[in-house]
Amino acid sequence: MEIRRVTQAEAVHAAGHLFDTVPEREATARFLADERHHLLIAYVDDAPAGMVTGVEMTHPDKGTEMFLYELGVDESFRGRGIGRALVSALADLSRERGCYGLWTLTDGDNVAARTTYRRAEGVPEPGQTVFTWVFDEA
Repeated sequence: MEIRRVTQAEAVHAAGHLFDTVPEREATARFLADERHHLLIAYVDDAPAGMVTGVEMTHPDKGTEMFLYELGVDESFRGRGIGRALVSALADLSRERGCYGLWTLTDGDNVAARTTYRRAEGVPEPGQTVFTWVFDEA
């Protein structure tokens, strides 16, 4: 397995099956254009097997932290440690970028994600609640 930081739209679209839906061209271009956005893809025999995205977030009184936005591993490659390796690679990149930490969210009943994050040395934060705002498209 090889993990590569992706900066070209062609590589994103070639790994489109790893995302929840097909990557949109404009959104992909905007994501890749921002140096605070990171996309790592794991390749097995040059086939995209998994991906993780991270977004650096800075706050005046806290500094910069990395948000693990999405993790996806192709079903045929699951159970091989690819997800853990991707999370660990994003944690390493976060340290290199000067982030003070890395965080993510997952559903409480998502056993696979919770196991992956724990194996990558993540610690669950007790008593958290997520609020969302969904805006209608105009």
